[in-house]
Order: sequence, then C-alpha cells, then structure tokens
Amino acid sequence: MRRTALPQHREVSVNGITMHIAEQGEGPLVLLLHGFPESWYSWRHQFQPLAEAGYHVVAPDQRGYGGTDQPSNVDEYSIFHLVGDVVGLIHALGERQAVVIGHDWGAPVAWNTAMMRPDLIRGVGGLSVAPAPRGPVPPLVAARQRFGDGFYQIYFQEPGVADAELNQDIRSTFRKTLAATSGESAGSAATPTAPAGGGFLSAMPEPEELPSWLTEADIDAYTEQYQRNGFTGGLNWYRNIDRNWALTAPWQGAPITAPALHITGDRDLVRGFYPPDYLERLPEQLPGLRTVLDLPGCGHWTQQERPDEVNQALLEFLAGL
Repeated sequence: MRRTALPQHREVSVNGITMHIAEQGEGPLVLLLHGFPESWYSWRHQFQPLAEAGYHVVAPDQRGYGGTDQPSNVDEYSIFHLVGDVVGLIHALGERQAVVIGHDWGAPVAWNTAMMRPDLIRGVGGLSVAPAPRGPVPPLVAARQRFGDGFYQIYFQEPGVADAELNQDIRSTFRKTLAATSGESAGSAATPTAPAGGGFLSAMPEPEELPSWLTEADIDAYTEQYQRNGFTGGLNWYRNIDRNWALTAPWQGAPITAPALHITGDRDLVRGFYPPDYLERLPEQLPGLRTVLDLPGCGHWTQQERPDEVNQALLEFLAGL
C-alpha cells in the first residue's frame, strides 16, 4: 500500500500577522485559499496530487482563522488586508509569482489579487464563487432588497450575534453547515436565511448521517482548529462587504487578465446569487478564461465533495500555464 504523504506545517510572518500554513511539494508555487467556515484542511485532497505533479502547494489558514492571528478590529479584514496577505505570503515564501486558487470567500481574494497585482499572478481560479461586476449600490443594500433582512450575510453583520450562535457548539455547527449545503442534501441550493427570531443554523437540522464525502474525523479536525479563534475572524470578512465595495471603486470595470479557471456545482447555493447565464458571460470579466467545469450534483464544498474531478481540472489548468 502506498503511504499518503502529509503536508508540513509552519508559521510565517505576513503583512503584520503570524500566519499558519500547510505545505507540500517543490516547484512552482500554488496557493490554495479556503472559505467560510473552513481552514487549510478543506484542501486536504489536493495536496498530494498537486505536489506529485511538481508543484509547491501551500494552503494557509487565512486572516482570523485557525492557527493564524485574529486581529481585533473589524476593519482589519478588508479586501486590501486580504489581498495584502496573499502578496505578503508569496514574498515570505521567497517567490516572485504564484498561481492562486480560492474557494468560497477565498475566491474573491484570488480574483482581487489577480486584478490588483497581475504582475504576481501566473494563473487564477475560483471554486464556487465567480467574479462579480461591481454594482451601482453597496452589495448589502442590494442583498436586502433581493433576499430580505434575514439573508445570512445581513444576519452576520451585528458583532457578537452570529459569533455566539456558531461558537456555542462548534462540532454541531460544522455537522449542520457542511451537511445542509452539500450536494447530497435536498435543500442544498436554498438561499440561506435566518428566520425572524432565529439564527443561521435554525433551518439546518442536525444530520443523522454525514454526506458520503465527509467523516466524523473531518468534523473532529475542523472542531479542533476552531477551538483557538472560533468564528469571529471569518465573520469579520462579511462585516467588510460594503467597505470593500467602496475601496474597490478604482477597479470599476477592470478585467482580470490572468489565465483563469472556474469550477462550480449545479447544486451550490451560490448559484442562486447569479443570473442564469452567468457562466456564458464569464469571459467578459475573464478574457483569459481557459476552463469552466460545472459539476452535476455538487453542492457548495466543491473540492471536498468532488476531489477527483477538481484535481484533474486543476492539474490540466496548471500544466497549460
């Protein structure tokens, strides 16, 4: 039986914070950026295939998550800070360029890094979340008009509220969240809302069984990693959504010119945030788009639910750069 190599772990100083990273392999740098509520661990299935193909694979715990520092001020989680963390990490690893792949919240960080610092990015990819044109009004204003006050991103805005709910039982939070928005859940594509008087988890039942791609050991890993910082750091990313809209005004209409990849699942709840023809319109923002993979039956946790297809797409994209 072939032994599975495990990523190595260390801390690096990046952009004024201490960042925990997991890494494996040698060669051109590939950064894998997780989303909410996740950590480096969400890329556990990608390390070995990419490392064996000749890449230096690095997945950080991003700002406020897991083993990385959690600044106390909400305004220290703006898109400028998050892009700055990626730029700082590339330099801290002794590299001049990288391929940056993000999932969920990690995707906007990847897209914005490629847009703001094209000199550093050889290729860029987003799983689940596609680049969205900067709209005429702040995003939360538009979200409230479209989805109502219970929309989860609006519920997340009040400091301490969602924090307390999600931190009350970390293990249960992960079991409910990962199962409810998996492609195997009947309600996976539903827009997440907090009912009046309820919370983010109110509509997410405790699963009797986990999805086939998820184990109790995976839940153990996430639970242990969140014992240090909890959910506040990740929630602070949401609390900068409208601030990010204001900060990115200079890039209004700017294309992302790097070679690009987008992977989505047809049962991903994020699909409900976009127009029905958004996949066909991606080249308008991504003139270097090379790969679009639409996975039938896949929910929100793209690279965890469908690692084989994702790994194959990533390897083909990387080989073509």
